[in-house]
Amino acid sequence: MKKLALTLIVALGFGLFQTTNAQTISVGVKAEGNFSNFTLSDLDGVSSNMGAGASIGGFLNVQFHPNFALQPELFVHYKSSELEEPAFTNDYQYWGVELPIYAVGQMQLGNGKGYIGIGPYVGFGISAKFKAGDVDLYKKDSQTDKAAMNRFDFGGAAMIGYEFANKIQINASYKLGFIDILDAAKDQSSMFPQTINVGVGYRF
Repeated sequence: MKKLALTLIVALGFGLFQTTNAQTISVGVKAEGNFSNFTLSDLDGVSSNMGAGASIGGFLNVQFHPNFALQPELFVHYKSSELEEPAFTNDYQYWGVELPIYAVGQMQLGNGKGYIGIGPYVGFGISAKFKAGDVDLYKKDSQTDKAAMNRFDFGGAAMIGYEFANKIQINASYKLGFIDILDAAKDQSSMFPQTINVGVGYRF
């Protein structure tokens, strides 16, 4: 699954850059607030509550038609959430990078334009830990050679937004992971990340 996801992203990126010479290309920046947690399976008595974080990054917009564009984005983000058990709650804290690639439909609305996008994303974890005890969730056990969580994430993303005439953007997006991010306990249970982002951007 990991090799397939990376192959798809590389193929999309190669096709994108092979066809950009005749297209309208622009770049931009984004800053977002995020709210994230996990969808859980086979973890009886455990719930995942959304926590707040932040993301910052940039994007490349390749317009093939007034109503269609491809938009790869690259973000560095901090995420947090709570894993709550009947007698204990622990804060989950995460730093990582993320690359979504959107197929974007857009149309003129008033003096600006509205847009919606959908596509895949890949993510890579830099740091993940539980605050209590400062537990490193990517550190492998010396006996099993497995960590509590793996660093790789792959899923689907959707966004909606509006760009004003001055090229300032407001946007919101939702991302859902398709890969169980558990490592050592993946045969007994599963955790899939999900994130809601709300932010502003500017296209140069």
